[in-house]
Amino acid sequence: MTNTTVGPAPDYRELNRLMSLMTGDEKHGPAATSTLDALWVLYDRVLRVTPGTVDDQGRDRFLLSKGHGPMAYYAVLAAHGFFDEALLPGFGSYDSPLGHHPDRSLVPGAEIGSGSLGHGLPLAVGSVLGLRAQGLTDPRVWVLIGDAELDEGSNHEAIAYAGPAGLEQLHTLVIDNASATYGRPGGIASRFESAGWSVETVDGRDHGALYAAFTAPHPGRPRAVVATVAPK
Repeated sequence: MTNTTVGPAPDYRELNRLMSLMTGDEKHGPAATSTLDALWVLYDRVLRVTPGTVDDQGRDRFLLSKGHGPMAYYAVLAAHGFFDEALLPGFGSYDSPLGHHPDRSLVPGAEIGSGSLGHGLPLAVGSVLGLRAQGLTDPRVWVLIGDAELDEGSNHEAIAYAGPAGLEQLHTLVIDNASATYGRPGGIASRFESAGWSVETVDGRDHGALYAAFTAPHPGRPRAVVATVAPK
């Protein structure tokens, strides 16, 4: 598969068209769409990674943990030239590299093979520790998780560890589309705050608010951004 494509500058207005190219019974459209704006802001204005730097040690890492998010993820990657949009209509088919869960060996730009809920945040913690062990303190690690995914205990172990460990390179984006089975006293943000994280809750459709939250300084602490998205 070709890692880069040559074309016009990425355009947010193209995302609906790119999303429409992907069809099938298991595309999880509403769940994926809830991540679309946050993913766009990350890739367009925040993440220091491009199709030409996917193998650079100094790149930022983005990990998709939310199991029902690949459709939007693939649209954003295609819009930014990580692979050709001609691959999108094959989404989820037998011989397509674009599976219902990303495969890092098949999808340019994908950092992990994901799909099993609750794995992404622990993997992000491990990624930061691995970077530190190599003396790489500049690359940032981002992980996107869903609100219902926080029902998985592995996430809470990672949250409890990362705060006291002061993993400043770690950033967690929680998409809160009100799909969680169980509520949390004080809301999602309080869980991170209680473990010593820097936390902010924003409108998950507001690009300006997302960018400000993504880039706010948080010295000595991991960062969590809770993006609330009302169901459509």
